[in-house]
Amino acid sequence: MSTTSTTDHEGARAASPSAVASLKKPAFWNIGGLFFFYFAIWQLTMTFLSPWLEEHAGMTSGNIGLIYSVMAGVSFCLQPFYGYIQDRLGFRKHLFAWVVLCAAFIGPFFTFVFLPIVTFNQVLAAVVAGVYLSLVLQGGVGVIEAFNERTARANRFEYGHVRLFGSLAGATASLVGGFIWAADPDNVWWAGTFSAIVLGVLLFVVRTPRPGEAGYAAIAADQEPSSGMPQVDSGTVKQLLRNRSFVGFMVLMFGTAALYDVFDQQFAIYFNQHVTGIADPQVLFSRVVFVQILLEAAVMVVMPFVINKIGARWGLILFAAVLVVRVVGSAFIVSTEMLIVWRLLAAIEMPLMLVSVWKYITRMFDVSISATAYMVGFNMAKAAGVFIFSWVFGLSYDAIGFSASYIVMGVVVVTVTVIAMVLMRDDRGRPDPGKDDVEAAEVTR
Repeated sequence: MSTTSTTDHEGARAASPSAVASLKKPAFWNIGGLFFFYFAIWQLTMTFLSPWLEEHAGMTSGNIGLIYSVMAGVSFCLQPFYGYIQDRLGFRKHLFAWVVLCAAFIGPFFTFVFLPIVTFNQVLAAVVAGVYLSLVLQGGVGVIEAFNERTARANRFEYGHVRLFGSLAGATASLVGGFIWAADPDNVWWAGTFSAIVLGVLLFVVRTPRPGEAGYAAIAADQEPSSGMPQVDSGTVKQLLRNRSFVGFMVLMFGTAALYDVFDQQFAIYFNQHVTGIADPQVLFSRVVFVQILLEAAVMVVMPFVINKIGARWGLILFAAVLVVRVVGSAFIVSTEMLIVWRLLAAIEMPLMLVSVWKYITRMFDVSISATAYMVGFNMAKAAGVFIFSWVFGLSYDAIGFSASYIVMGVVVVTVTVIAMVLMRDDRGRPDPGKDDVEAAEVTR
């Protein structure tokens, strides 16, 4: 890993794209649309899946947790292959299109496939649903994030700025989904199918850099001239896995990003148990999530500047600290008002995590395998954590209750964060890659 001078770092910062300049580029809106409609599907599923399974499919908390564990287990197996394939594909859309195709069947799946199976056997239904949803969500999200982050760098957008479309989608899906739920909970899944169809159209029309163009050359640091594709080999990946900072990054994602998801998986059920004086707590919860994600979108706008200032490593540590406060605090808070306030803390967590993850990856590791680094270091490590913790805490909720389980969860987060802090090297002083190269390529053309 080469050292970088202060002058280079200052030059990179000066070259950083502004939010205003990004708004003038058609590609910014197209990529934003990809984020919006994919995360609309994500939010509809993550907000309404657990209560739908409990109320309409009659599943226990343990079997609901099993669905998330299977999702994570399948995702764990998919990530190294997806990462390798996406790095080999570069800007080609084949893998993204596969995820979109799977997502388009979410309405038919829950209407015609899942319900008949769950009446026959809950465990079998959990396994089938977990495998399918992994293709759409836990396994598929890495493909979408890696493709869009790479395209954003090529077009000189701040990833955090275009990623806020995902937050806006989450807010919209939570609000609209609440009305859909009140009318007919089953229609939540058909709204997901509609979003997937629009996502497919936007993917078809998006323009990505081609070999020889400035944006392509800036991010494919190690490419084969005859094929125009980035070189990804086993030696590079093995070197990555021996990197102390990468190991620490994986440990952190295993115990923080995973438990962020595990905590939220069945929080709607906990929320419903303690809300009083409300006819339909799930509708209230959907509106709370709507407000939370709107706040998240606002925080996402400024987060790239914050992380550039404090460094991605400290951004990840701060994310873990906020997660501990939210998880442990929820164990002692039972009033409706305070549960709402505590839920809104998530508006800080997600921007901290997303922006810090990509900046740490692209600053600390070989940018030509950024998709592999993301899918192995983030998604695979996170999937391993979700696989282990989802079923364990699902059973724990049944055995000792939500509050006691949340305290145990907080202890786990603190432990892995301390270990990761020791292993991960600081990224401050390292510039974001690609920006200077893009400008240089544009000048010489």
